[in-house]
Amino acid sequence: MAVDTQGTDLVQLVALLGAAVIAVPISKRLGLGTVLGYLAAGLVIGPYGLRLFTDPQAILHVAELGVVLFLFIIGLEMRPSRLWSLRGEIFGLGVAQVAACGALLTGLGVVAGFDPAVAFIAGMGFVLSSTAIVMQILEERGDTATPAGQRVISILLLEDLAIVPLLAIVALLGAHGAVEPDQSRWLSIAIAIGSLAALIAAGRWLLNPMFRILANVQAREVMTAAALLVVLGAALAMQIGGLSMAMGAFLAGVLLSESSFRHQLEADIEPFRGILLGLFFLSVGMSLDLGVIARDWRLIAFGVVAYMLLKGLGIYVVARLLKADHAEALTRAALLAQGGEFAFVLYAAATNAGIFSRDVNAMLTATVIISMALTPLGVLALKWILPPPKPEELEEDFDGAGGRVLMIGFGRFGQISAQFLLAEGVDVTAIDSDAEMIRAASRFGFKVYFGDGTRLDVLRAAGIERSQIVAICTNGPEVTDRIVELIQSEFPFVQLYVRSYDRRHTLRLLNKGVNYQIRETLESAFSFGGATLAGLGIEDERIAEIEDNLRARDADRLANQQLGGLMTAGRDIRAQTVQPEPLTVPRREAKSLNKQTAPATSDSED
Repeated sequence: MAVDTQGTDLVQLVALLGAAVIAVPISKRLGLGTVLGYLAAGLVIGPYGLRLFTDPQAILHVAELGVVLFLFIIGLEMRPSRLWSLRGEIFGLGVAQVAACGALLTGLGVVAGFDPAVAFIAGMGFVLSSTAIVMQILEERGDTATPAGQRVISILLLEDLAIVPLLAIVALLGAHGAVEPDQSRWLSIAIAIGSLAALIAAGRWLLNPMFRILANVQAREVMTAAALLVVLGAALAMQIGGLSMAMGAFLAGVLLSESSFRHQLEADIEPFRGILLGLFFLSVGMSLDLGVIARDWRLIAFGVVAYMLLKGLGIYVVARLLKADHAEALTRAALLAQGGEFAFVLYAAATNAGIFSRDVNAMLTATVIISMALTPLGVLALKWILPPPKPEELEEDFDGAGGRVLMIGFGRFGQISAQFLLAEGVDVTAIDSDAEMIRAASRFGFKVYFGDGTRLDVLRAAGIERSQIVAICTNGPEVTDRIVELIQSEFPFVQLYVRSYDRRHTLRLLNKGVNYQIRETLESAFSFGGATLAGLGIEDERIAEIEDNLRARDADRLANQQLGGLMTAGRDIRAQTVQPEPLTVPRREAKSLNKQTAPATSDSED
């Protein structure tokens, strides 16, 4: 029997992993995101699909640790000063949204014929958005650090806090005399405050010394175990105090956000977070009761549409009243219009307290799960609803332009190169097509103008005819080539100093006859290699000798490659293959993984 049980467990484990590996890449490939893939996979292998699992709730309890770990990692990014700066959004925007949406959804429930207590708990459960789904979408979109993303996170934090008073209200409304005596109630409050104080004290005075001691042991697995201990211990402390486990993990992350071990902790937790969060989404998909949907599909469909539309409307109105623009308000409504995992907790408590019947609980739970599944699709639909963001444009005003050097492109390369000209007091006109880059460069000693260097009228307005040198510091080789060709055809006597992308680009520029070119990583690579030798104790004279030798070999090879390109009639240097070859003869022969493999055609040599 034990063997059979082990075999069943192994089949279930393989099914979980296989479903995720198959469904998630397909969902990502279709542009639907990972969350929808996990939910669909869970539905397929769950009780109403292939029936490989009959008790998704058991998996859901374990998988909730994924949400806990996720909140810990978010907390690591939230320094206390940063969190304090968001207090207005958390307790202002968050409270306003929860109150407005709660009133709207409660009113809808009363109009639909529910008892006021049932309507209130049902509506407030749906108000609590899914932290896991929203954070996953924000992370995939790269929006977690943006101001709009920070406001969404603030709302989610307030909603996590709201579960505590909501559970207390459920106890007060319970039909079985669940109201605690005053003494017990005060004891519960004292335990909650004590748990919170203990967690803050441990984070302030114990965690950093503990990790310092463990780091000296130099046992990686012990550090990983300690990271998990901190997260799960904080979650347990909050659970004992009657608070949210996710909130405890988040607070632990905040307390460690300024620790020197922050990056190590994040690296240790990340694999567990990803696996458990995926398991959470799978178990949510398994929990969708298709029997309840088939029986009450009209009510569930109405509930999903009405709740999501009304909640989305409330979110949009609150956002607009608090000065968000149309695009941000609509995006926030699409992200947060669903119910979340805390609704399961609240509805289960209401069922145990006699406020909900089991049928109402099943129907509302199905409504929440369907809304969670629809959220990625709603966010995806924003691409067709909202116009694509337009890059910021500045007025092309070249008043006062016309320096001795015209610099085209003022990114990292251009800014560093300009320091030499700035030090000598050389008059420079710099143009760039990135408005944000122009603002960032406003502290330089010469004006940076907005303009497109591939346009002849812009070059004339920038004073190219009065320039001795045009320094082309643009990033992409195609753009650089267009600028070179335009200047050579219209202003053939100006000197061209050009930033080259790689060796193949250098050969093209040499064949065009530019006055000077340099591969963008050549000098930094030489400096890096020399510094590495110095770190190994090699004498400076030997390093200089090696560098001179390598420079000479590189120049000879470049000259030979240029000559070969010029002698190849009827072929563009772009189409030629430049093989990456060592400048120094290797002391041992490399072992080929596949001697039948054709020579590489990619140009990886700088």
